[in-house]
Amino acid sequence: MSTTKRNSALVLGLVTTFSIVGVYSLSGGSKSSAAANKVATHKTPEPVARNLDTQVKLSTSTDLGIPRPGMVLEAGRTAIVITDPQNDFLSPDGVAWGVVGESVTENGTVDNIHALFETARDLNLPVFVSPHYYYPHDHQWKFEGALESLMHNINMFDRKGELSCDHFHGSGADWLEQYKPYIEGDNVIVTSPHKVYGPESNDLVLQLRKRGIEKIILAGMSANLCTESHMRELIEQGFEVTVVQDATAGAKTPAGDSHKVAVANYHYIASAVVTTEEALEGLRKAFVGSSSK
Repeated sequence: MSTTKRNSALVLGLVTTFSIVGVYSLSGGSKSSAAANKVATHKTPEPVARNLDTQVKLSTSTDLGIPRPGMVLEAGRTAIVITDPQNDFLSPDGVAWGVVGESVTENGTVDNIHALFETARDLNLPVFVSPHYYYPHDHQWKFEGALESLMHNINMFDRKGELSCDHFHGSGADWLEQYKPYIEGDNVIVTSPHKVYGPESNDLVLQLRKRGIEKIILAGMSANLCTESHMRELIEQGFEVTVVQDATAGAKTPAGDSHKVAVANYHYIASAVVTTEEALEGLRKAFVGSSSK
């Protein structure tokens, strides 16, 4: 057979194959394709500015003798980031409750994080949850810092595997139960897990960039560890960050009150440090959502 004939036969075969695949995609796989397209084309509602002529700024209310630049809230550019809203930190049954429970209770952390989730839902404000998970292979690390070693020793945030939900529901790695209806909402993005403290090892920054987010309202656990590490890295990456100081908490040990240490650092580094009440007031002034008046 000549080269021309062989090439013609090859082209004809490829055309036939692609035609069959195309027909299958449009018919035999129609149900799954339709479902996939529905998910892919679903557009999440976004917050709307309440008054385009008025700027709403979150600012540190206490004069500590250092600048207070504040952060202007802008629709489409502002989001909430919450670190580790999980049972091991926030439930009395969690493995870390013995050292963080007093601080969680004093700050009203559980209710304050809840209020942020609820208000974000009402205003269509995006929330990015940065979780902490450890899989079996993470326990094979050759070296660890002090608290990495502790977390592994007490099986904190443990999961059976990347694709397994076996024994996950209600475990220490699971969300606090009262947050689940919000985390399952259309406005919430759950990132891949971070592994030590900061977001360098997950896709949080990518997800924020892809959605045009530049301004962060930060909350979650634990104050001087994951929350502070997220604050530092997000600022290094060029984001403006406001920290909600009573929507986080920290361990109390002979080494000190880690929440107080963290809040001091927030004041030095973040654009603003606010209470939950101040954050919610600012958000409601800045944005109109599905249930706003």
